[in-house]
Amino acid sequence: MTSYPCFRFHGLVAAAASLLVAQPVAAVERLTFTLPLLDESISLDLTQATNARELIDSNPDLRELDWAGEGSVQKLIESLLTAPLPEETSSIVLQSLGHPLFEQLLLAASELIQVKGLPVDTSGRMVSEALIAAYRDDEPHLLGFLRHVPGDEISINLQVLAAYAKRLSDNQDDAKALVQRGTAAKPVASTIVDAAASGWTRQQRSVAIQHRPQPLEVTVISPTARPNGRLVVISHGLWDEPSSYEGWAHLLAAHGYFVLLPDHPGSNAKQQNSMLKGKKPPPASDELRLRPMDVTAVIDAVEAGILLSGSSVQTDSVAVVGHSWGATAALQLGGLKTTSRKLSSRCRNPRDPDRNLSWVLQCSWLKGADQGSLGDMRVRTAVVVSPPLRLLFDESSGPSMHAKVLLVSGTRDWVVPSDPEAVVPLRNGQPLANGHRIVLASGGDHFNLWAPVDAKEPSVLGPLILAWINDHLGITDSLSFSAGGWGNRRVPLMDVTGQL
Repeated sequence: MTSYPCFRFHGLVAAAASLLVAQPVAAVERLTFTLPLLDESISLDLTQATNARELIDSNPDLRELDWAGEGSVQKLIESLLTAPLPEETSSIVLQSLGHPLFEQLLLAASELIQVKGLPVDTSGRMVSEALIAAYRDDEPHLLGFLRHVPGDEISINLQVLAAYAKRLSDNQDDAKALVQRGTAAKPVASTIVDAAASGWTRQQRSVAIQHRPQPLEVTVISPTARPNGRLVVISHGLWDEPSSYEGWAHLLAAHGYFVLLPDHPGSNAKQQNSMLKGKKPPPASDELRLRPMDVTAVIDAVEAGILLSGSSVQTDSVAVVGHSWGATAALQLGGLKTTSRKLSSRCRNPRDPDRNLSWVLQCSWLKGADQGSLGDMRVRTAVVVSPPLRLLFDESSGPSMHAKVLLVSGTRDWVVPSDPEAVVPLRNGQPLANGHRIVLASGGDHFNLWAPVDAKEPSVLGPLILAWINDHLGITDSLSFSAGGWGNRRVPLMDVTGQL
C-alpha cells in the first residue's frame, strides 16, 4: 500500500456498489457504459439477462460487435460481469462496513459509478445487502450483484478513467522533469553489494509490549564481523512483512549495523490474508499510533537488554528506515507532527487535483491523526521510501524535527505519486526543506525499490540507505552519501534537492 496496496479489494464490486439508499426501491433495470473519447454509450438490459449472451442480445450494437469480433465481446463480458466472485466477498464487505478505508474506496468509486436518482452514500450497507441477495438467488457474480442494486439505472462513465489517468500523469510530471535535468549518481561498486551475501546472522524473536495484546515478532539481523555498535530499525509497509526488506538489512549488517525488523500485527501480510478471507476488518486508524510505538518498543527492548543483549549497541542515536506506511511511521518518529486539519478539509473531494491512491489510506487516518505525533528523540536520522504524507503532516513542524530525513520516491509510483507526496513537500521555501534531501528513482515504482529476502537482483536502494546512515550516524565506511557512488545501473538514482 506490500500487496496494497495496498488496496487489493474486489474493485469492480466496491465501485459498482458505492451508492446507498435509505429506503428499499426496485432493482436496477439498465446498465449504461459511457465510452471515453466518444459521445457514445452502450446500454444493457438487466431485467432478464442472467448471462453474457443474453446481455449481448439485449443491445444490437453489441451483438454486431460480438459477431465481427468472433465472440470476443462475449468473452470480455464473461470475464468482467459473469465470472464467479470469491466466496469471501460478502464477508469482506460485512467486515468493512463503516471503516474509513472502505468508505474512501467507495467515495473514489462514486465518480465512476452512479445510480440514477440516488444520493451518494459510502456506508457500504447496500453493497452487503445486494451481495447477500445475489448469493441467495444463485447469482454469485458482478452481474447478479448489479441486478440486486436498488435504483433505476447504473451508469459507468468510463471517461472518468481517462481523467484519472491524466491526473496520475500530472502527479508525476515534475519528478520526471527533474530527472531529465539531473545527473544520476555513480553506480555502486559491485564489491560493496556483494558483501550483503554474508557477514550477518538472522534470528527471530518475540518481544512483549504494553500497547498490543500479543508479543511483537522481530527479525534480528546482526553483523558477524566488525560491528559498529549502531542500530537501524526497518518498518514495513501496509499488508507487508519484514522479509520484503531483509536485503537492506543484510547489506547494513555486513557493514557493521545491528538491524531490527518488527512485524506490525495490525496491518501486516497476515492481517491482509485474514481480511481477504472475511475474518477481519481493514486496519483501524489506531495503527497510525501503534506502528511508531512498535518501533519505539523495540528500541526500548535493546536499551533494556531484552534484544541484542551483550552487543554494546547504542540506543541514543538510531536510524529508522521505512517503506510506504512504514516510511510514514519513520517521519512520525523523526519529529514531524501529524494533524487532522488537511484530512478534514480535503478528503471528501474526489476531484481534488492532487488526489491519489495514497489518499485512500491517509484519509482513513482522520480519527487518529491528532494522536500521531510520536517523536522519539533517539531517532537521529531516517530514510523514508514512498511515504504517504501530504495530508497527514503539519509541514510547519518541519524545522523542529530532530531527525534528518532522506526521502526517496519513484517516478513511476502510481500508489504514492512523486509530485504531491515528495516533490511538493520538499521544495525550497517549504518548511520540510530544512536540510532534508530527496532522491528520485527514475523508473522506480511502489514495488520495485524494496529488497525481498529471495530477490534475484541486488537491492536498488541498499547502498543509498547505507551511505545516508553512515553520514548521519558518523560512521566512516566505504560508502558516504556526500561522496556519491551509491547509484544503480538498472534504476538511476538522482539527488534533485538542489533543483527544487
